[in-house]
Amino acid sequence: MVIEQRLIKFITITNWILFSIVSIAGHLITKPNFARGIIFGGLIVTINFHMLYRTLKKAFKPPHLASHNVILGKYYLRFIVSGFIIFVLISKHYVNPIGLFIGLSVVVASIMLATIYEVKKLFFKEAI
Repeated sequence: MVIEQRLIKFITITNWILFSIVSIAGHLITKPNFARGIIFGGLIVTINFHMLYRTLKKAFKPPHLASHNVILGKYYLRFIVSGFIIFVLISKHYVNPIGLFIGLSVVVASIMLATIYEVKKLFFKEAI
């Protein structure tokens, strides 16, 4: 399997696992407002990550290569919609901002774990 495909698969699976663990832990340990922040933040970032993956996968698949303007347009549209959703969630006090921040960090944590995993694999492969 190509390294890019392996990384995407690892990040996707790890993302859902981390999101589930953090959401359940937040629901059991924290106040409902904080737990909702974790859940909504995790959902926003997870959906954005999957939509970005789909956009890029379609854009670079022959014979219908997309213009960079279309890719950027979709990216900025997702960014604006996400920003609006986050604004509404925080301004209407539906969620705790710190919980939202934790939820939004799920994909970053997944990417960090994937990086650590690949670097470790690379060093141990060279050592053998």
